[in-house]
Amino acid sequence: MRIPEFRGLSSDEAETLLKMHGPNVLQAAKTRTVFDTALGTLREPMFIFLVAAAALYLVVGDLGEGLFLIGGATVSVFLVIFQDARSERALAALRQLAEPFAHVMREGGQQRIAVRDLVPGDIVLLSEGERIPADGVLRGGDVLTIDESALTGESVPVVRMPVQQDASSGEDAAEVFAGAMVVRGQGVAQITRTGAQTRLGLIGAALTGEVERTPLQMTTGRLVVRLSVIAVVICLMVAGAYGVLRGDWVAGGLAGLTVAISLLPEEFPMVLAVFLAIGSWRLARHKVLVRRAAVIETLGAVSMLCVDKTGTLTENRMKVGAIWSNGALLTLDMDAAAGDVARVALLASAVHPVDPMDRAIHEALGVRVPRVLEACGGEPFRSFPLRPDRLAVVQGWHTKAGALWAAKGAPEAVAGMCALDAVDASAVETALGAMAAGGLRVLGVARATDPENASENPMDARFTFVGLIGFLDPIRPEVPAALAEARAAGIDVAMITGDYPVTALEIARQAGFDVSGGVMTGDDIEALHPEEVARRLATTRIFARVKPEQKLALVEAFKARGDVVAMTGDGVNDAPALERAHVGIAMGQRGTDVAREAADLVLLDDSFASIVGGVRLGRRIFANLRKALTYVMAIHVPIAGVALLPIVFGLPPLLYPMHVVMLELIIDPVCSLVFESEPSDRAAMLRPPRSINEPLFGRRQMVLAAVQGGVLLAAVLGIYAWGLAVGMSAERARALGFIVLVVGNLVLALTEASEASTPIFDRRHIVFWTVGVAAAAILTGALTVPLLSRIFQLSAPDGASIAYAVAIAFAAGGWYGLVRRWKAAPE
Repeated sequence: MRIPEFRGLSSDEAETLLKMHGPNVLQAAKTRTVFDTALGTLREPMFIFLVAAAALYLVVGDLGEGLFLIGGATVSVFLVIFQDARSERALAALRQLAEPFAHVMREGGQQRIAVRDLVPGDIVLLSEGERIPADGVLRGGDVLTIDESALTGESVPVVRMPVQQDASSGEDAAEVFAGAMVVRGQGVAQITRTGAQTRLGLIGAALTGEVERTPLQMTTGRLVVRLSVIAVVICLMVAGAYGVLRGDWVAGGLAGLTVAISLLPEEFPMVLAVFLAIGSWRLARHKVLVRRAAVIETLGAVSMLCVDKTGTLTENRMKVGAIWSNGALLTLDMDAAAGDVARVALLASAVHPVDPMDRAIHEALGVRVPRVLEACGGEPFRSFPLRPDRLAVVQGWHTKAGALWAAKGAPEAVAGMCALDAVDASAVETALGAMAAGGLRVLGVARATDPENASENPMDARFTFVGLIGFLDPIRPEVPAALAEARAAGIDVAMITGDYPVTALEIARQAGFDVSGGVMTGDDIEALHPEEVARRLATTRIFARVKPEQKLALVEAFKARGDVVAMTGDGVNDAPALERAHVGIAMGQRGTDVAREAADLVLLDDSFASIVGGVRLGRRIFANLRKALTYVMAIHVPIAGVALLPIVFGLPPLLYPMHVVMLELIIDPVCSLVFESEPSDRAAMLRPPRSINEPLFGRRQMVLAAVQGGVLLAAVLGIYAWGLAVGMSAERARALGFIVLVVGNLVLALTEASEASTPIFDRRHIVFWTVGVAAAAILTGALTVPLLSRIFQLSAPDGASIAYAVAIAFAAGGWYGLVRRWKAAPE
């Protein structure tokens, strides 16, 4: 299918477009209906085996047992639906948190509103690096360079010019579309179409995105498929052997189905889906939005955090702190020269400010802003944004005396645009050092006049250095504690900023960084040999005057050292570094859409403390998921063994399908509820990061699961064989074995989920005790209610035997917890 409105766009390309640029920052995800979930469950091997067993019971006339299995299958479907709905609610909450915003002019001022609230006629402010939120027409601002490749298939950016207010034509050249990217410039657009009426919306009406599966989900999915094939083969072998050797094909079919059901760890996909969805929701509550679920598996391994200074370590709440001009530090109220510096800085700033420094300049001039702008025509006639080869913003204004060029930017860049003699250059450098040493972020300000309006390029004009303007940006109060927590967790933190080196060192000192290694600049990174850079990285954690593209070199250098790197970024040029980092982190408040799309995580509050909190929660999710998968594999060892070995040894069957159904109804909620809700280990952030090559479920976990499951299997088979040996009926011996299996299952879950430092009866285990009480009630009913006893083919043993079985279950299921607590005990 091709969409005619989009040249060269296939349906696959359109679906990719939706996932990248749909109405949310989070990847577009299809909301599964209850019907979809139920239909998927009906195709699962476990459900098919249960239906087969129920049909076999009904055929041989065992109505009660057949109805019980049908009921168990129904409950299993509803349990899957419940867990799936829980995951979908978490994803819906994430989509709501990820909802994009637009800057609009309403009620005489600038407002930040959700894109879904845009209406035709709204005036939207567009900035470099942002995606256009709706279709519209440019009414003012710069000549914009826009990347429309996602819509048109054309790789070359196009130019869009603001339409003149009094023009009767030219709308096509000024039209902008939702989903396109502003590559360069700032503008003002009037919205014409929103939502489904936009070009992007026309694609959205025809296509739906799917939830991305993580590598771990795909791996476990393949494992379940393989085990399903093995289960079918063993089912046929057991049924055939039972029928040939014992002559009872019906019992053989039931035995084969029981073994097949017991072999399937179908909890794996459910556990993963629940953990990843609920884990993403928990991270979002900590102001960390997950764009790619697979990153949850990496968070706990992060060993190097590379963070921006402005807005991440600081509050990004700037105000003018000092002004220098003509050899003196001034304030706006004490000298006309200070006002002159501020006015030129204003003319080099956005008329509708978004950048914090532009806002600080507007606030410093206050009521004088409209008068200054009106004297220069209200809007600049040309704007030259910041570029890597010119770290300054230049804007041209029409005045009565001719053209006026205003420039502000990095002090060295602005000074380089001016013909300063040695004395003036030395004075500027001295003032800059003094202001930077006080923790101020400093910009240089210059102007040039052109009475004949002859200059097309501001670089042709002769600029005069006007002064320096310094901005205060306080350290976030939570940063020192978060930095200390990161260090305790074995995580190095590097501060990367485009600011002046002396300013960077002072801010780092205030935040609590180790500044003994000095500062390394972007020029150093480019000039030094890679081996020398690697040597400096061993001690240096402060990087200043770093251009966005140089962040990529830092990422590669840290990765070469063996670090697992998390990198923050907010600009268009940060995207390569965010993609190459193990964990790319974009800023949600001040970041561009390009950065957010390249990142794995989006900080909703741009705070460094949220990054550390995300790492802490990532370690918790990883640890609990590993415990859950280990438990699933461990508990299937005794279930499969108990279903198969009595048949091999010629004993009466210990488990029937209805027993496995009951165990599965315990296992599923235990895995998805108990393990997911288990609190973080108190010592989680006192251990070094794990290796990124360490698998979530590797050989060590498999061996542990086999040992834990093997001990419980031996206990169940042992008490079952003992019961038969002392003359108990098969129903009574089966009851003892089933008690050990159920109780041992629950004890194993508790000891596997609990940390050595957490008391067993801690209130944080309330979910486990709820599941345990429900399981005990069902087991008691199966032993005491005649109808249930007949269905389960159990007979209640005497009290002493039950106590003996419970004691054995606690020992077989809880031994590992005792060993772990003994090892953790202080000497």
